[in-house]
Amino acid sequence: MATILVTGSSDGIGRQTADTLAAQGHRVVLHARNEERAAQARAAVPRAAAVVRGDLTSLAETRELADRAAALGPYDVVIHNAGVGGGQDAPVRTGDGLERIFQVNVLAPYVLTALIPWPSRLVYLTSGLESGGVPRLDDLQWRERDWHGMQAYSDSKLYDVLLAFAVARRRPQTLSNAVDPGWIRTRMGGPGATDELPAGAETQIWLATADEPAARVSGRYFKRRRELRANPAAYREDLQEELLAACAELSGVKLPG
Repeated sequence: MATILVTGSSDGIGRQTADTLAAQGHRVVLHARNEERAAQARAAVPRAAAVVRGDLTSLAETRELADRAAALGPYDVVIHNAGVGGGQDAPVRTGDGLERIFQVNVLAPYVLTALIPWPSRLVYLTSGLESGGVPRLDDLQWRERDWHGMQAYSDSKLYDVLLAFAVARRRPQTLSNAVDPGWIRTRMGGPGATDELPAGAETQIWLATADEPAARVSGRYFKRRRELRANPAAYREDLQEELLAACAELSGVKLPG
């Protein structure tokens, strides 16, 4: 059985993913942003081995989270599930002075990837909206453009695919892939979403645990266990490297070679 960290696992797709993996007998470490959410996660997934806390809107807490999580490893798999949506009417700046969607959806998984010892497999959750993402690496913090929350979200999901593909290329020993879970009925997805929670967790569970050849690939984009083509920008190595460099500068953390 595998040891697996699932970020953002106090509710929604992350909790469904963690609960299913724990029920299968895997050693699962949950993540929640604060003690209240951690208690909810423990109650919802009682078979989990542990819960680590860390608010991804804070670089300091994200680094502390990496340390806490690493102490409970090593991991066979890390599933970067945590994320926030794009419904805001104006950009929200975190205590680090960064745009919140970018910090939680992109910079946090970058920092955790850099600081947690390499697992055998990495899974980054994206969204079908990555197809409309625009790689504005010159304005990641939305300081030069008029704000558009859903565009910021779409961009962040494109950056998640860029990150997954960059890691796959730089770290061939680790299987690194991106997953579109679909439009799932969660707090973020809303009541009008088309699919239920099990469907939203299925592909990342498969990538995390399956030994069949179709799951033992890297640098791919999946939905419902099917490999799809991502936004063409995701395959550009120059953009991958530019994103890694920007994340390193913003966080002060360099991705190991």
